[in-house]
Amino acid sequence: MGRWSRSEIERAFNDYSQAVVEIGQTWNWSHYADLFTEDAVYLEHVYGEMHGREQIREWIASTMNTFPGSEMPFYPAEWYIIDEDRGWVVMKVLNRMKDPGDGSIHQAANLTVLHYGGDGLWSYEEDAYNPMNFLAMVHEYTKRSKALGTISDDALAFAKNMSWQLD
Repeated sequence: MGRWSRSEIERAFNDYSQAVVEIGQTWNWSHYADLFTEDAVYLEHVYGEMHGREQIREWIASTMNTFPGSEMPFYPAEWYIIDEDRGWVVMKVLNRMKDPGDGSIHQAANLTVLHYGGDGLWSYEEDAYNPMNFLAMVHEYTKRSKALGTISDDALAFAKNMSWQLD
């Protein structure tokens, strides 16, 4: 028997999932940090390790207001599992870009691991993904956006920095 019940962990996960949907709509990424305990650890394999709610807040707000994060409002979970004995939730998340204008979907998957910290909060998050797959998806998104005439200045600057051909 774990420290918390499955129903408590599942309720916290559902609240987390709903909060992510709302954040994607309102773009209040600062609120994302409020889903974590004060002493939480967030491990992101490209950006490194953040310690504490405020470091998570600073990092996530900055990252999600910079391309490509700035054009990625959707994070549907394809599946998840709960290990109630240990307090873990593992899920496959699809990081999805906004519609470039033709209804096409541009997304890349990652595995997210969450550890429950009690009181509806998470004490740990780790995101694992293949950066090459992610970059290939972003490249296709920028090419499609350029072809449709909907590409943002930030996306153009990113593509130029990456030396990507968009035509």
